[in-house]
Amino acid sequence: MALDHAILVSLLEKPGSGYELARRFDRSIGYFWTATHQQIYRVLGRMEGNGLLAVREVPQQGRPDKKEYSVAGPGRAALAAWLHEPIEPESLRHDLAVKIRGAAFDDPAALIHEVERHLRAHSDRLTRYLAGELRDFTGPDAPAPLDAGQELQHVVLRGGIAFERMTIAWLDDVLATLHRLDGPPPTSTA
Repeated sequence: MALDHAILVSLLEKPGSGYELARRFDRSIGYFWTATHQQIYRVLGRMEGNGLLAVREVPQQGRPDKKEYSVAGPGRAALAAWLHEPIEPESLRHDLAVKIRGAAFDDPAALIHEVERHLRAHSDRLTRYLAGELRDFTGPDAPAPLDAGQELQHVVLRGGIAFERMTIAWLDDVLATLHRLDGPPPTSTA
């Protein structure tokens, strides 16, 4: 998926400035697609130049005017065309898994700290996802009932939650295995 499509979806959900869009990526779109603020601004400029986005200047007091982006007709058509294209199932390219397999040829215990670091990162991400779910979809301040867009946002977030839980369970299993293998080296019979 190109960053363009993620931007089109976000701007169809709610028009906004580059800064607002970057914050949405940090907060919710980042559940499944990450981009730096610099990447977002660069792509916004290109998409505006290609006629995919409409831009209006919004005056601000005491600050420079801001650009508010929305999806233009050609942008909506480009997204619709992309939505109807088949995509390849994602491959699982996982550097940590290769390191774990490679540890059989070195010291498996040397990976314990790295796996613990990954476990902390995934645990932190799960905590953020669950907090976002409570804030936006299931908590007392969440809209009820959810509209179609909110339902689709929530199902994506639930996928992220399930993925993080599965990853945490796998990393717990990896750690248990590494700790089991961290016993004394086998004695030689020679």
